Amino acid sequence: MRPDTPAENVDHTAEAARLERTAGLYPEDAEALLLRAAAHLELSGDRPTATTLYDRLLSSSDGLENPHLVRALKASNLWEYGHEAEARAIIEGVRVASPKDPAPWVIVAESLESHDELEAAHETFTEAVHRLLADVPEPPYATHPLLFGRHRVRRMLGKSHDEWDALADSVHSLPITLDELHDPKRVWSLGSENPAELEAEILRLRAELGAYREALSRPFPVAILHWPAGELTELLEAYPSLSTEYPSHAEHLASIEQSLRELAASGTPNLGIVTGTVPSYEAFAASEGSSPGDATLLPQYATTLAARGRAVAWPPQRGAACWCGSGEAYGECHGSAA
Repeated sequence: MRPDTPAENVDHTAEAARLERTAGLYPEDAEALLLRAAAHLELSGDRPTATTLYDRLLSSSDGLENPHLVRALKASNLWEYGHEAEARAIIEGVRVASPKDPAPWVIVAESLESHDELEAAHETFTEAVHRLLADVPEPPYATHPLLFGRHRVRRMLGKSHDEWDALADSVHSLPITLDELHDPKRVWSLGSENPAELEAEILRLRAELGAYREALSRPFPVAILHWPAGELTELLEAYPSLSTEYPSHAEHLASIEQSLRELAASGTPNLGIVTGTVPSYEAFAASEGSSPGDATLLPQYATTLAARGRAVAWPPQRGAACWCGSGEAYGECHGSAA
């Protein structure tokens, strides 16, 4: 999650420096930490240095978990301080790459929107929802900003509602409708001398703030812990007491899918999977002053990994590889019974 606290309340430069130092200590989390550092630099006004951090990540020899997200953030930042041509080129590259993660799509589309490129923003949002949500029975929580952004831009362009707008309405849970929140005339009401119009706009802004706070309240998914076969074998050899938790690897994988489906059926949003490693788990147990053989540590370890940005959203997007690492498409693997 990117910080949004105003500069007068936070020393963003100092916080960026702290995050860079922390990234040096924890290289496995460097991508998430440096992205936050770059966001603080943007908020401080030091956009060129933020670009340097994005370039540092993109040139990393270790590879990135989400290079398209880094490129999208770099493009958005470049455009803000005059590098429009380069930003446009990167945005086009992100669109051509067609990432399966909705976040890069949202960032590049909103960047176009913020610079009054409404038709291009609309095309980008529309392309994203077609690629990520076609034939998806229920849009994952992470894709909601795509639907809402597309709805917003269409209202500004004066386009009539279509099936995607109806889907956006269906996942919108606030008392004030999307049509009201995205009404282009709202900006004029802020300058009105009519108390009734001002009061109505205050109610709308409170609703938007409520949605924003709701999003902030979910900084990481409800995550289930996954052990690859080799890691689980090593874990059980070192800590046989955990065999009651993991009778076999096949049962472990089946239990993950079943647990996630039950959570989804109960209405729990923003679900994810984190993958554990034995060294990481042992380090976590040591930090808790406990034995790795203590099964009560397992859900705490999963939550900690999720908080560090290690979670992968569930269910995978249509056509994506299964979370279990089999190499097969999710729909042909653990998602086959969905």
